[in-house]
Amino acid sequence: MATDRVVVVGAGIGGLVAALLLAARGANVTVVEAAERPGGKMREVTVGGRPVDSGPTVFTLRRVFDRIFDAVGERLDDHLSLRPADVLARHAWADGDRLDLFSDVERSADAIGAFAGAAEAKGYRAFAARACAVFNTLEHPFIEVPRPSPIGLTRAVGLGRIGELMRITPFKTLWDALGEHFADPRLRQLFGRYATYCGSSPFAAPATLMLVAHVEQEGVWLIDGGMHRLAATLAGLAEARGAQFRYGSAVTRIVVTNGRASAVRLANGEVLPADIVVCNADVAALADGRFGPGTAKAVPPTAPRQRSLSAVTWSLAAPTDGFPLARHTVFFSDDYAAEFADILSHRRLPKAPTVYVCAQDRDDGGRLASPGEAERLLVLVNAPAGGDSPTLDPSEIARCADRTFAFLSRCGLTVDRDPARTVTTTPADFEAMFPATGGALYGRASHGWMASFRRPGPATRLPGLFVAGGSTHPGPGVPMAAISGRLAAEAALAALASTTPSRRAAMSGGTSTA
Repeated sequence: MATDRVVVVGAGIGGLVAALLLAARGANVTVVEAAERPGGKMREVTVGGRPVDSGPTVFTLRRVFDRIFDAVGERLDDHLSLRPADVLARHAWADGDRLDLFSDVERSADAIGAFAGAAEAKGYRAFAARACAVFNTLEHPFIEVPRPSPIGLTRAVGLGRIGELMRITPFKTLWDALGEHFADPRLRQLFGRYATYCGSSPFAAPATLMLVAHVEQEGVWLIDGGMHRLAATLAGLAEARGAQFRYGSAVTRIVVTNGRASAVRLANGEVLPADIVVCNADVAALADGRFGPGTAKAVPPTAPRQRSLSAVTWSLAAPTDGFPLARHTVFFSDDYAAEFADILSHRRLPKAPTVYVCAQDRDDGGRLASPGEAERLLVLVNAPAGGDSPTLDPSEIARCADRTFAFLSRCGLTVDRDPARTVTTTPADFEAMFPATGGALYGRASHGWMASFRRPGPATRLPGLFVAGGSTHPGPGVPMAAISGRLAAEAALAALASTTPSRRAAMSGGTSTA
């Protein structure tokens, strides 16, 4: 097995998991990453000499990682310090309304009852049960399989459970399904936001995305030292098993020989031979020919209109006053439909954005270790994935900043911004980091009931080339990207085993999310 050469292109979570599992099985693994550190979208930005998590900020489905660590003979708790969050998120509106959701369903139901009345609390309990049922129905026959299809999903569920499959209502939009549980538009807005976790609009995404609410309800964890610690830990474990990491090494071509992936060429001209290539870049870059013409037809293309949301973010260190932030706080716009129409129909930054604030020096209840001092914040608004077009010029980004922080002020939160301690990231910046995406952060948008089936599985049309990451099945998000890495490793091992009969394709330790 040690003679099998695997090159992993990209050190995002999917690539890191694939590299770790393949190295643990004895493959000769080299990871090449254009950035200077691992993590991909799980990135840190240094502001005023302090690191700010400026990618994913929510860690869920910890059991996915427990089993990945177990598969390589490790314990997650021996490498990372995790604390369960009691308050999942704080939600606020400009008129002063405020609602916290909790890790306990009944406590959330009580809060919703006090916020909007007993009928809405009853609706929330039914919604939570429905979201749980959707997740349980789809976990094994959809999330855990390499390349799901509608027919395959139906067969896997079985005739005896076909009623469960129909109850997940894939043909309804999430927004319409929420109307069956909530009359209060604020609650539809709150739970509709879970579609944005997949870079999608609640007005176009299928009702099945309510499973995201259950994923969060299962537990949100805070990682001491920040989310980037997870990426660094996975990279360290892979290195301990022999994987080599080449940072600051951009790949310009995946070399194809005799109809299969055979090597990668770096920007400096160096060629790394490979029996297997695992590409952890957005699959749009493959289809766009960014890795050479030989891989352009390996995966289906993603048209600009099919892209998921991008974002404008501000990573900053600033004193705050007024509104009592929790670790995760969402300030909702006055008109949710208009916000998504701006982004997806008019392809412009929203005139009235919903704003997410991650206050990284606070615990989940909002307690600040050093009150009065500048605190680390990630402020985010959704944006169209137009980073490869001239529509979002610097003046429009500046106006977006003015609108965003003025809206926070309307909601009671004053942020004393200092340009010297603020780093702005735009769709154009995300396009530069993740080429051929326009800055889309989640691959293809999950719009329509078939969208989730259109994400490529780990095996591509080109022998020897496999893919992983949030643009592949089972989709975006930290745990889903990790599952994609595991699926890519399993598919690569099976391909290697098919060329040498004595090799075992299965991995010990099991990484099912059951």
